[in-house]
Formats: sequence, structure tokens, C-alpha cells
Amino acid sequence: MGVRALLVQAGERLVVDCRWSPVARLLAEGGAGAWRPADGTEADVRVEVEPQHRPFDIRGWRPLARGAHVRDRSVVLHNACGSGFDLCLTVVAEQLQVRARWRPPARERIAALLLRSRFHLLVRAVLLQYPALWWAGHYGRVPLHAGAVTLGRSVPLLAGPGGTGRSTLLLRAVADGGRACADNLCVTDGRDVFGLVEPVRVEGGGGRRMAYGRSERPLPSRVDSLRPDRLVVLCRRPGARPSVRPADPARAARSLVAGTYMAGELRRYWPFAAALALGTGLGPAHPPVTGAAQELARLLPADELVLGDRPDEGLAALYGLVSRPVARTEERP
Repeated sequence: MGVRALLVQAGERLVVDCRWSPVARLLAEGGAGAWRPADGTEADVRVEVEPQHRPFDIRGWRPLARGAHVRDRSVVLHNACGSGFDLCLTVVAEQLQVRARWRPPARERIAALLLRSRFHLLVRAVLLQYPALWWAGHYGRVPLHAGAVTLGRSVPLLAGPGGTGRSTLLLRAVADGGRACADNLCVTDGRDVFGLVEPVRVEGGGGRRMAYGRSERPLPSRVDSLRPDRLVVLCRRPGARPSVRPADPARAARSLVAGTYMAGELRRYWPFAAALALGTGLGPAHPPVTGAAQELARLLPADELVLGDRPDEGLAALYGLVSRPVARTEERP
């Protein structure tokens, strides 16, 4: 079994070629039903998982940091993000090329056996997500921990720290006829949001079991990107009834920034992006998350949606919110 297929990740065309069946199965699952045929597609990011375990030849390369070496516009990361994979990332013209080899130290090998859900998430991150996130950042798109969904003619961007009920609320909206580009991770250019493909993790998902009592399922009716017309900040208050109130733009931006930095999915991304920026001279050493959040909060009307013990009960309040006229009419670029 192998994988040679395309994912549209963070607005980038990512083509994966993996002929090593143990990893191919993980990647096929991580694509959450969004894989497309790769034949004839020009890739922005190309990932090849090599079925060998030899180290990359770095003779003559310059040490960049502990576990990283650089030459020209190529960077080798040893045990990238603690995944057990060595990565050789090379910028060639307008394409990022990634070669991956499974070479885990003893600790990572044991963790891969004992902590299966952690291992699956790390493999998806270093092979399917982080390279596309970084290449999107090279073109000015900024990662956010948020999700966008259509509700009638409105497109709210749902923000808030993990555990507030965003995935549950978004899936209920999709089941009601909406379309979403992501429930968890996306990038933005200040106007549109581009989703990152991954399975949705919710209680009762029915698929692979993950942390916090959740399990996975594909995101139905997924689209590659959406243009939000309002920012909705979610917060959870046990015992409360769902309610909506206007949010101060500065507070809304702070929530979006804090939720992004609190996200466990991105915890290992920041040093990954910094190493590639330093080694290649491309892209920001640190993505301008604060600036992007402030711009979205400036351009979009912002509201706070309070959710109680059952986040799905907030869908009616969300519908009521998006049915009201937009009060702020500032033109967007």
C-alpha cells in the first residue's frame, strides 16, 4: 500500500509520495477523505517519504542549531519536532521539497509504540501540516487556531481556546447545511481563511480514539477556503444558557491570539518555522499572529457567544446572531 496524492493545505497544493505502507496508512487517514489525484498537478509543496533509514549526508553542511544543519537553501532537521523523522527541506524555485526518513531515537521509538495517538498527530504535523503552513507563511499567510463555517449567507469565523466547544458547534452547523474549511487550524491573508486538512476530534466521533475522551471523524462538506464576514469569540460557562453580546475588537483579537498560542497542535510549529526561516532566509522568523488577529478584529464585527454545558445548544444563538444586520460597514480591501 502506498500514497501518491494531493491535499490542498493552507492554500498550498501539497503532493505526497509515500511507498512505505506503515506510514502511508497513517497519511491516508490523516487526509480525512480530502485526498485528490496528483497526476498532472504542479505542487507547491512536495513531500516524499523514503523507505530507508540512513541519515542524510550532511558532510560540508553548516550547523544551524542543535539538531539542524543548513547548506544554501536546504535545511536538515534531525528527529523533527520529536516525531522520529529526519527531514531534508529544500527550496527549489517556487517549490518546497521535503524528503523524510524514519530514524527515531530510542525514546521516540518507544513513544510511537506506547502513545499511539501522540505519534499519529506528530506524523501528520511534520509531513502533512507544518511544511504547508511554513510555505504559506512565506507568501504572507498567518496560522490561526480558528474555524470558519457558512450559515446561510453569513460566514462566521469561530475563535476561542481549545475545549470551548468550537468543533461541536461547527459540526452541528455543517449537519444543518453549512460548509466549513476547517474546525481547528487555518491560515489567513487578512481577508480569506484557508483550512488545514485534518480529522475532526469530538466526543462520539466514531473513529480513532484520541485524548480527552474524543475520537476522530472526517469534516463533512469541506471547502478549501472561505471569506468570513464576522468574528465570533466562543467562551464556555458551565450552567449558563447560550447568549450573544457584542465584543470589544481588542478583546476579540486578544482571544484569537491567545487561542492560537495555547493550541497544542501548534506548540511544535513555532521552532520549526523559526529554523526554516533562519536556514533559508525566507519567510518570517515568527508569524505575525497578533497583527493578523488585530486586522481581522478591525475589519469584522465581533461578538462573544457564551456556551453552556452542551455547546451544540448554542447553534440557535449563532443563527440568531448571523441573521441580524451587520452594524459595521467599513469597506474591506
